[in-house]
Amino acid sequence: MAKPRQVAWEFFGAELKRRREAGGLTQQELGRRVFVSGGYIGQFEQAIRKPQLDVAERIDETLDTDGFFARLCEKLINNPRYMHYFAPVVELETLATKIYEFEPMLVPGLLQTPEYTRALMLAANPLNTEQAIEEMVAARMERARILKDAAAPVYWAILHETVLRIPVGGPGAMAAQLDHLTQLVRSRRILIQIVPYTVGAPPAMRPLRLMEFEDAPPTACTEGQFSGELLDEPATVKRSTEVYDLLRAVALSPEASLHLIESAAEDWRQCAHRT
Repeated sequence: MAKPRQVAWEFFGAELKRRREAGGLTQQELGRRVFVSGGYIGQFEQAIRKPQLDVAERIDETLDTDGFFARLCEKLINNPRYMHYFAPVVELETLATKIYEFEPMLVPGLLQTPEYTRALMLAANPLNTEQAIEEMVAARMERARILKDAAAPVYWAILHETVLRIPVGGPGAMAAQLDHLTQLVRSRRILIQIVPYTVGAPPAMRPLRLMEFEDAPPTACTEGQFSGELLDEPATVKRSTEVYDLLRAVALSPEASLHLIESAAEDWRQCAHRT
């Protein structure tokens, strides 16, 4: 059974097709007017890919639909559990066949333990209620379920060694977090590589996420403290992929990376015992 949100996107696509045809436009013609390809318009109509808000606004302007598609798009993308710029990324994660991530400082959200996430949320929201913090933690743990599904995407993370050394939540929480990474790797559900300190300047300094799909072009996503950008322009995605390839080239092998993660976990465990 289709999920309610997916059904709503299918309605979006059906309405887009109906109103486009009523306006006498082909997919290619509408695409040219809203600055995307005709293939993208077809994917919007089939609910394979979701348009970004600015594209929906241009569709409204072109088809003279009085903000209908922008309002519907905003309603579907808006999720109170996530920042407005990140909600579309969460939607795409559920459709991805492959997810590649680089993180320079923190364990990626899909790989975090509840204790690690809680420490991050408390640090960023020190005045929030305990209930609000727990809701944030629950939302992140819900995202992580996609790695447990039978149709889980291929997941490959590259982490800078800094990720293993920042004591998020204290030594005990860090030991548990790194043990969790080890378990995921040893169960062959994910692949992790570490960029060691000895590399010096890494090819990237900001988080980077690449996603591939069954019937849609790949996307790239970058994220800052309070902003993010979903990129699907082919040249930009290609350049982002090249950066990820450079990260792979300088990272330790998967086996050596696993040994480093296990060593760091043991260091944190011993630190926890001393305190």
